[in-house]
Amino acid sequence: MCRLRPQIFVAACAFFIGGDAVLRAGTPLLRAEMHAGRPEVHVLSWDTEGGRRAETNLLRSGKPLGLRVKVDGQWKQGSEFPASPQPAPAKSTSYRLAITPKASLLWSASPASDSLTMTFSLQGPGSSQVESVDVLFPFDPGVTPVSVLPSQWADDGSLRLPAVINAPDFGQMLLADSGKRRLKARLEGSRSNKTVDFSVELPALGPGAACVLSLTPVWLPAPKGLVDQALWEKARRGWFGALQPSARWGEQDRPFSAPAGILANNVISDPASCSLWFYADQALWTPQIIADISAAALVRRSIDWWLDHRTRSTGEVVGYWDYGSFLDANAGPLIAAWDYFEASGDRPWLERRIGRLEVIAEFLAKRDVDGDGMVEATQSGNRGTLKQPGRSCAWFDALNCGHKDGYTNALIYRAWRCLAELEGRLGRNERQARYHGLADRLKAAYVKTLYNPATGWLAWWKSADGELHDYASPIVNGLAIEYGLVEPGQGREILERLWAKIDQVGFQRFDLGIPPMLVPVRRSDYLLPDALGIPQREDGTDTFGHYQNGGVTAGQTLHFLAAHYVVGQPGKADGVLRAMLQRQAEGKFQNGVRDAGGQGIDWTDWSGRPTGYEGYLADSYRFLQAVLLREPSFRARYYRPLARHPSGQ
Repeated sequence: MCRLRPQIFVAACAFFIGGDAVLRAGTPLLRAEMHAGRPEVHVLSWDTEGGRRAETNLLRSGKPLGLRVKVDGQWKQGSEFPASPQPAPAKSTSYRLAITPKASLLWSASPASDSLTMTFSLQGPGSSQVESVDVLFPFDPGVTPVSVLPSQWADDGSLRLPAVINAPDFGQMLLADSGKRRLKARLEGSRSNKTVDFSVELPALGPGAACVLSLTPVWLPAPKGLVDQALWEKARRGWFGALQPSARWGEQDRPFSAPAGILANNVISDPASCSLWFYADQALWTPQIIADISAAALVRRSIDWWLDHRTRSTGEVVGYWDYGSFLDANAGPLIAAWDYFEASGDRPWLERRIGRLEVIAEFLAKRDVDGDGMVEATQSGNRGTLKQPGRSCAWFDALNCGHKDGYTNALIYRAWRCLAELEGRLGRNERQARYHGLADRLKAAYVKTLYNPATGWLAWWKSADGELHDYASPIVNGLAIEYGLVEPGQGREILERLWAKIDQVGFQRFDLGIPPMLVPVRRSDYLLPDALGIPQREDGTDTFGHYQNGGVTAGQTLHFLAAHYVVGQPGKADGVLRAMLQRQAEGKFQNGVRDAGGQGIDWTDWSGRPTGYEGYLADSYRFLQAVLLREPSFRARYYRPLARHPSGQ
């Protein structure tokens, strides 16, 4: 269970919390300011690690936290009603809003050093005329993409309190009703306008009845069994960064949109099935937040959405928007299903969903078109063939990977092993044997298909014309070593050669992570005729280090680090991890939602300059899993589905 930190008063004046107080590390701090003449909170922020983040307002400029009131069928803003200050205890502020001549709404706010309590009540004989009251939190995703993790998501897209308000790099606050009522709320946003609105519907406020909402800090304890507690303290601030349920944004009948409550790139960006397993892996290790809130439930909701709403009749899962032909789009939900069941033990869900999981697994099996064990993409991977509006077969969607692709086949291997274990949990031995058999055949073909004797490591992909496209990839090789597709002895040799290449090319900014490739991508191996990061020179040198032409994105570094832990050589990986943890502590793996090419630091060049577009990419924070995977007990659990002999059960 997450611990709710006790209130510690450090500095207060009227409705401002903060100032020059000296706090010990990890002491949460909340800052709130109420307008002097109106019932509005125009500054709200916090820092659950006791730093200076609370100095930055989380609310949109000119859009305060306030009320909406429905009277006679019409919604009005709280600021439209006459308001007068009321006597209040020290360090509290209270306003009376004249809603009608016979009904008034009393709003009191009582801050502490690390928390905020707001009380709402109706008074007067005309109280029944007030049909509904909402509290609106207008967050600014350009500062950080605030999202929520509630106790429940409803079918209509609404949610129920209690809920954790997750402000990445600032921390998490629990919003709850003191009466423990599951108040209805909504999370809505606009990708084009860069807005996030979180609204809470107050219960019926009859005469003399009150609703008390509290914001209290959440401090996530280390996952059970973790030995290195000091490293967890360095990772804790960013851990929730990988968990970004989407707001409802866009036209819901069109692909370019998102429903509420699906794990996504960020709160007003795309859900992507090829990324789902990133977040599910993070959720696997996340302790129960409170009794009513779990990250695992969010994973279940996301899997169900992809299976029920974004899987085609063929069994192909859409990658994002309406793009198909992503092999990891099918692998992602399979891996996520293992994560969910491993975290929850939810057998009824697994029994209900196993048939649908088999459908998407069989789609992959049918893509082994030449019967060699490797799953072939529909994209050929031949030079010059990836053209707009097409996309590649993988999360690296601007890279011309195709045919026999190393990245996606590593994920498919893990997905089949995970599904085999799930089948075994249900006693479905024949189906378990089938997916183990598919994984065995893939493993037997993987290295001999992709190994490049000229470099001593694995190429990224082998195209349909037989060419090995080798970009000296720490990520693809790291995945293969981590998942056991490469035996440990050969894995150590590959890592040694890749480190020599890292030294040769002069990459030194390990605080950023590790580049996905160490040599430039040819123009003919990029998304043509134009895409973010595309080189104009055929040799790729003119944009090397930009976006998917050798740019650095933190999340993918996880696999290179994990490979070192798997083969028993943690030294260099720990050095990279500690450098990245320091950067994470400084909040430098995001610069708010940008959604503009070349402005986001979700990808950087080798000097740390932005070359991405999201600004905030949730999977950047999954590198923090390395804090756990460096320890044997966590590796034993995580890699358990992979730890078996060919044809074994």
